[in-house]
Amino acid sequence: MQPLFYPAVLERGEGEAYAVWFPDFPDLVAGDRTQNGAMAKAEHALAEAAEALALEGKAMPAASDLDGFEVPEDCDLVVRFAVRVTPPDLSERVNVYLPKSLIERVDERAAAMGMSRSSYFGWALTQVLGPRAVAKAGMRAR
Repeated sequence: MQPLFYPAVLERGEGEAYAVWFPDFPDLVAGDRTQNGAMAKAEHALAEAAEALALEGKAMPAASDLDGFEVPEDCDLVVRFAVRVTPPDLSERVNVYLPKSLIERVDERAAAMGMSRSSYFGWALTQVLGPRAVAKAGMRAR
């Protein structure tokens, strides 16, 4: 899946705290005592929000422009920036009918490689389809 970039706002909170919020995800906020910590937590929080949407079968919202949203007047703005997220490529169950002898061979090979049957099928298909398909699916080739 192609990465998406969402605008975020880093603002200074009370004391020595920093918060990051996303105009396209109104309930999503990340915070830390340092700017770097808050920005790192924002990246993680956005990834979790993307996964939650995918699990619910919902699409990612359209990203606003960096200057295409209002920042409240009482916001102690530090900076606007973009956070990169790659929407998850969730697994889907498929039923495949194969000869029992082939399934036995698959199970033997998978066990020898320390993999489950499903993992082995996924790995074998990426070997046949090639690295381009692996990159598109968000998987790593071995």
